[in-house]
Formats: sequence, C-alpha cells, structure tokens
Amino acid sequence: MKLSVLVPVFNEHGTVAELLERVGRVPLEKEIVIVDDASTDGTREILRGFEARAGFKVLYHEKNGGKGRAIRTGLEVVTGDVVVIQDADLEYDPHDFIAMMKLFTEGGAKAVFGSRRLRKENKQYAGPIYYAGGVFLSWVTRLLYGIQITDEPTCYKMVDTHLLRSLGLTSEHFEFCPEVTAKLARRGVKIFEVPIKYMPRHKSEGKKICWRDAVEAVWVLLKFRFGN
Repeated sequence: MKLSVLVPVFNEHGTVAELLERVGRVPLEKEIVIVDDASTDGTREILRGFEARAGFKVLYHEKNGGKGRAIRTGLEVVTGDVVVIQDADLEYDPHDFIAMMKLFTEGGAKAVFGSRRLRKENKQYAGPIYYAGGVFLSWVTRLLYGIQITDEPTCYKMVDTHLLRSLGLTSEHFEFCPEVTAKLARRGVKIFEVPIKYMPRHKSEGKKICWRDAVEAVWVLLKFRFGN
C-alpha cells in the first residue's frame, strides 16, 4: 500500500527542511505532499528546493487559509491508498508511520491514530495547559461518541484515502482534528491507536496552537454529535 504524507506548512523555516528529510528516509512506499499556506518567513524559498525531488509534490497558497484548508488542498492531489497528516515541526517521529501502516496492511484498519499518551517514555509536555487540554478533549470525545481513544488531538491521524475524502471536510484551521474524529465516529469506523514518540516544543519555539483552539475543538465535537 502506498502512503501519502500530507504536510501543511506555515512559517516553519527553522524545521521544515529537516522534517522533510526525516520523512523521506522512512522506508515505506510513499509520496510527500507539501502545502505551503502563504508563508512569509523564508519557508517558501526552502520548499522550492524540494519541487524537483522524486516523491515530493509542493503546492502553494497565495493567501493564508489555515491548517484545515491546507490539508483539504493537499487531499485533492494525493495518490496514496492511505493518508497521514504530518506537521512541519520536529515534535513527531515519522518512523512511527511504519507501525501505524501495519494495521492497514495486516489488520484491515481504516483509521489509525498515533497516541502520545500510550507511550510512557513521553514524559515531556509543551506545558501543563497543553497537556490538560489534550486529556480533556480526549475525555470529551469518549463521552460524546462512546469510543475508546486516548489522544484525540494527536497530529498523526492516518486514514484510508477514499474514506477521508468521503467525509466532506470543511475545516479551515486546527478544528480539522476534531472534525475528522467526530465524522469517523459517526460513521462507526473503528479508530485504532499506536504508541508514538513525542518531543514537544514550546510556544517560544513556534508552537501555534492555543487555548482558543481547544474551545473550538469542543464546539466542533458537540456540533457534529448533535447537529447534522
């Protein structure tokens, strides 16, 4: 099976090149689809160097639209059987894709999330508020949808491509994560989890998500649970 690694990027000049090199070294059949969301810090110039490299596709937004919008742009052009989201920082280890993919190739999975909570060696967190927010969102998800999940806001959401496209995604920003989780749960799709490594960065190092995104995530989970 072919994996499409979808990388939304916005102002990550300090990490994006190393991240893409790490993804490129993962020994899986794959393509790497990068969507630059109108970066202004030199990221776009770095990405120009990947345009001609085999296995890479680079797309550009001329206006910043948000992470969800960038993912939806990339989803239109991916050609793999399975899609996974990869942020352009170095918080996650793309070699964890190998264990996640095994559940597709050997276990018939349609959706696999990488869980930071299931790997006990992950003792660092970006901060107590970030940690508490992640635990709370996972608890709300279990309560609303009756699914067993330990890390709802994880970046590593790996989903069958046809299934992901069929969800009718509308997210513009960070609410992509709860939208995908909610719509998979509503479909009755079993979400498997695999322990993954996590090396968090702090806000001072460029972390973009904030408490407002957690509030919006709760709203999205409620909306798709009780709305149409």
